Amino acid sequence: MRKSVTIIGGGPAALILASFLDPSLFHITLYEKNKTPGRKFLVAGKGGFNLTHSEPIESFIERYTPSSFIKEALLCFDNKDLREWLSTLDIQTFVGSSNRVYPTKGIKPIEVLNAITSQMKTNGVTVKYESIWKGWTSENNLKINDEEIKTDYIIFALGGGSWKITGSDGSWLSLFKEKGVKTLPFQPSNCAYEVLWKKGFLDKNEGQPLKNISITCSEKTQKGEVVITSFGIEGNAIYALSPQIQTLLQKKKQAQVFIDLKPMLSETEIVNKLNSSKNKNTTQALRNSLKLSNTQIDLLKHYLSKNNFTNHNSLGNKIKNFPLTITCAAPLDQAISTTGGISLDQVNSNFELQNMNNTFCIGEMLDWNAPTGGYLLQACFSMGVKLANHLNQINSQE
Repeated sequence: MRKSVTIIGGGPAALILASFLDPSLFHITLYEKNKTPGRKFLVAGKGGFNLTHSEPIESFIERYTPSSFIKEALLCFDNKDLREWLSTLDIQTFVGSSNRVYPTKGIKPIEVLNAITSQMKTNGVTVKYESIWKGWTSENNLKINDEEIKTDYIIFALGGGSWKITGSDGSWLSLFKEKGVKTLPFQPSNCAYEVLWKKGFLDKNEGQPLKNISITCSEKTQKGEVVITSFGIEGNAIYALSPQIQTLLQKKKQAQVFIDLKPMLSETEIVNKLNSSKNKNTTQALRNSLKLSNTQIDLLKHYLSKNNFTNHNSLGNKIKNFPLTITCAAPLDQAISTTGGISLDQVNSNFELQNMNNTFCIGEMLDWNAPTGGYLLQACFSMGVKLANHLNQINSQE
């Protein structure tokens, strides 16, 4: 006799879970509060639909915080598995110059979403839209709209706390707290960070990038680029340091990061190039001998004293270790993703809540972190498949 599975939420983790559950074992119903599924999935695709990353799985796993939490799921369904599965849905992918994985040019985000939802429906899944989960009844059944739902398995895939316009507002957090589940406040991740720029620096440099740099915070270093904004800085090189920055912001109300403006050269090599430069003017030497951009040079000029700027030894040190103070993160709703939600010590290795049998939580509603570059989506897909495999296995043995 088939058991009933109720999935709350219609994002990537929920959709792939529903696609991988065995319909010969389960009656599957998915409830989504919007009129359509995958709204955040579609918004994420507006800037180039980065599905995953082609990085080898060993280093791929280490991108996550904590990596131990997500490791089993990624090994169960990795970036290669995702691309192969999408191919069976006629969604071909390619590896871009940054090693990120995208749908073949011409394939729009809505086509990817439609292919996944079609597979889900082929799997016999019943989808009910405009269905709002309101908590539990006194008998521990689900309250959805004005209906009481009794089911064998409950899977929550409710998303994080950013991008309220898509329905991902984290309003569910209080319902779990009332149920005795340990939760953590949502915090922005993969977001812009505030920097109180010195007067005059933004006049010429707002909107300009700092390319081919690396940034270090709390002994973690990330290569990439950032963009100078009136608020501060944003971009992949700072997004990936969100766990370290947020920790310092909580402890000290500010976080200091160090920018390496020339990561391909050592400090000694930089000083030697400056000393041997044909340009006696420091600005020209930085531009011609070190190939620094105008924005990088302006940064040094605005923050260094005249003596430190013209002294090659002190200048070389600051090029390799330029200190920048971050005072806060961007507002929660402006973040690409969030941390916080259900504490990881509340679920077991199969994402089952410790104090609620046959009730599972997957996706961004759990307290883990990943950088941009396809890592967020991959983790959600991997968690969905791992849980589907677990439920298929334990029920096929009964």
